[in-house]
Amino acid sequence: MSLPSDFFGRIVFILQKYGVSFLDGAGKTMVIAIVGTLIGCLIGFAVGIVQTIPVDKSDNPVKRVILGFIKLILNVYVEVFRGTPMMVQAMFIYYGSSVLFDINMSPMFAAYFIVSINTGAYMAETVRGGILSIDPGQTEGAKAIGMTHFQTMVNVIMPQALRNIMPQIGNNFIINVKDTSVMFIISFTEFFAAHKYITGVNNMYFPSAVIEMVGYLTMTLIASLILRLVERRMDGPDSYELVQADALTMTAGTYSHPDRGTPFDEQSREYGETLRAERRGRSGKRGEN
Repeated sequence: MSLPSDFFGRIVFILQKYGVSFLDGAGKTMVIAIVGTLIGCLIGFAVGIVQTIPVDKSDNPVKRVILGFIKLILNVYVEVFRGTPMMVQAMFIYYGSSVLFDINMSPMFAAYFIVSINTGAYMAETVRGGILSIDPGQTEGAKAIGMTHFQTMVNVIMPQALRNIMPQIGNNFIINVKDTSVMFIISFTEFFAAHKYITGVNNMYFPSAVIEMVGYLTMTLIASLILRLVERRMDGPDSYELVQADALTMTAGTYSHPDRGTPFDEQSREYGETLRAERRGRSGKRGEN
């Protein structure tokens, strides 16, 4: 098959001959971005919760020393992985683990590992900011009823902070879709590696680069759309039902709501039937009179 001379003909030629390679690379890019973002979020949540553990002067000195040392290690981890490029991290971890520790990682495992811990460093600061954005009065109220710091984070603070940081989680995912292109440096065959291979075979840099650009743009646009839908779902419906009963009155003990399903429950079927029967009885008496 002869090489076309026009631009669009070359794009069709590349897609016909190397389309499978592009699709395989795009699939690996999306998988590593999804897995890396999920694991990175878990790392970020754990680091963010530890970083926000309060330390008082009245606490046990051993606890303060241990917690201070852990926070120092976590701060070093965050600053190192936020302050260095992912390509440098990939080379250092993949090749350095073999030289320094005689650990031979596969390119796929190294790619998942690098993207995950890189995302975790960014997510740690995002989670910390999300936790600090919640009204401190909620933390004080949770502690007043006997909750520990972990219980307060899991049951009170994190559900609210998650909605606040959801846009940043989406941004990190989109960044990971693009930044996986540096994994070709450790011989991981993702989407950009297909472009490197094709240009090395036939030197058609620009047509292949156009396919790469359209492919990355398509993946990020689809991801953005899905993330917007998730955010809307988390926000809940725009319309809501107004609660007629005063919640403060009920919790204060001045009002006791009947048990669900009893004849005295205003929302039960039995109560409705009793009310209709009373109305029919009153209507019958009026007719007799």
